[in-house]
Amino acid sequence: MEYNKRQKIVIALDGFSSCGKSTFAKAIAARLGYIFIDTGAMYRSVTLYALENGAICNGIVDEDAIIGLLDQISITFRFNPMRGASDIYVNGDLVEGKIRTIEVSNFVSAVSSIAQVREKLVAMQQQMGAARGVVMDGRDIGTVVFPDAELKIFMTADPKVRAERRYAELKAKGDNVSFDEILENVISRDHADMNRAISPLRQAEDAIVLDNSYMSVDEQMEWFDNEYKKVLNNL
Repeated sequence: MEYNKRQKIVIALDGFSSCGKSTFAKAIAARLGYIFIDTGAMYRSVTLYALENGAICNGIVDEDAIIGLLDQISITFRFNPMRGASDIYVNGDLVEGKIRTIEVSNFVSAVSSIAQVREKLVAMQQQMGAARGVVMDGRDIGTVVFPDAELKIFMTADPKVRAERRYAELKAKGDNVSFDEILENVISRDHADMNRAISPLRQAEDAIVLDNSYMSVDEQMEWFDNEYKKVLNNL
C-alpha cells in the first residue's frame, strides 16, 4: 500500500496487557515514518523508580511517597538503531530491560491508578504528540490522552494466549517464572485496569476492535492497511 505521508494523524492504540500493542504500534510507526510512544513503558518506569527508591516495599504501595518522587523523574525516549525502536530512559539511565520484569508488572496497575501519576504522564504524552504523526499505545489514549485522534484501535486477545506470549518473552530473557503466575498476573491486571477510579481501561465509542488472538503480524498489518486507508479517505 502506498501511504500518504503528508497527511499526519494521531493513531491511538488501547487495549489489554500482553496483546502485542507495542509490537503492532512499532510496525505501524515504522511503516508510516511516525514517532512511536510506548505509554505503558512510561508507567512501568515510574513503578520501577518507586521500587528502587522505597516507595513500594514489602508489597505495599505508598502513594504519598510515589507522589513525592514525581518531580525527580524525567522520562525520555531515544532511538536504538540496533533494535530499530526507541529505548526508554529515566533521569538519563537506560531502563528498557528493567521495566519488563514480573515485579514491575505486579505493581504497575496500582501505580498507574494514582491520579497525580496519570496527570504528570498524560501531560507529557500530549506534549509528545502535539505535532501529530505519532502512534501512541496504552490504556487511555483514545479516551483521555487524545480523544480527538483520527484513528483509534482497541486491541484484545484471549487471556491464555496473552499469558503464553508473556511467558515466552520472559523465559527467553532467562526469568524464572511459571505460566500460572503469568496468567494470574494477566487476569489481575485486566481487573485492576478496568476497575480503577482514574481513567479505567475502556473502549472509546469510535474505536475499532482488533482481536489478534490468532493473527500473525502480517495479518494484523493487512487489517491496519485497510482501516488506515478508510481514515485517509474520510479526512
